[in-house]
Amino acid sequence: MIPTVLTVAGSDSGGGAGIQADLKTMLALGVHGMSVITTVTAQNSLGVQGAWELPVEAVRAQYRSVVDDIGVQAIKTGMLASAELVETVAELIGGTDAPAVIDPVGVSKHGDPLLAASALDSVRTKLLPVATVATPNLDEVAQLTGVHVEAEEQLREAAAAVLAYGPRWVLIKGGHLSGDAVDLLTDGSAEHWLRAPRYDNRHTHGTGCTLASAIASGLAKGLSVPEAVTAAKEYVTGAIKAGFALGEGIGPVDHGWRFREGS
Repeated sequence: MIPTVLTVAGSDSGGGAGIQADLKTMLALGVHGMSVITTVTAQNSLGVQGAWELPVEAVRAQYRSVVDDIGVQAIKTGMLASAELVETVAELIGGTDAPAVIDPVGVSKHGDPLLAASALDSVRTKLLPVATVATPNLDEVAQLTGVHVEAEEQLREAAAAVLAYGPRWVLIKGGHLSGDAVDLLTDGSAEHWLRAPRYDNRHTHGTGCTLASAIASGLAKGLSVPEAVTAAKEYVTGAIKAGFALGEGIGPVDHGWRFREGS
């Protein structure tokens, strides 16, 4: 059987991030992607022009419909928008026997807020504790923990601060630092430092969604957390390198880069 992965996230009408990026990533990595839409956004290469949350009962019904019939080998979360949605999704994941990759989305690539300030405590106390892997970027680390990372040697401090909220593993994404793109994956004892060259390409919309979905895809295929994260880092690095212009602003990473590279 083809492994199944469920994304619980917002829709990006421009197709570069959110549910659309998640499903493209899952297809590229050989798993069957399924979705629970939490929020509908009007979004393009220039930013987010509007966002509308779905009712909690609609989110719950989508989740139960998929999980109770089809089942899942891994779950990935993205934009959850409100405290009520965060707590609902955390409860659902907590009752599901599958690894969960939690991407604590706070702001878009353009700086648009995607999570209400009132939801931060729910992310800390409800969502992070059910995470197999949490994948915050440095802005999200600061938002959640107050730790501001300005150099690679501070990634350990950031990881410890996030792990204190209960995820089994945390991947601190250091993409906002200068130099190579370096990330730290740790469970508090084992450390895995992942490095990749930094490509001079501004078209990086959807990077975080793509990475988290790639990790979930690896976990669904039976990889260990370090194996899944390493493979996901390789995939997203290629997608960033191949990112392309779309519209007048920041274009997306190329989820199909391996198909095009082989053609």
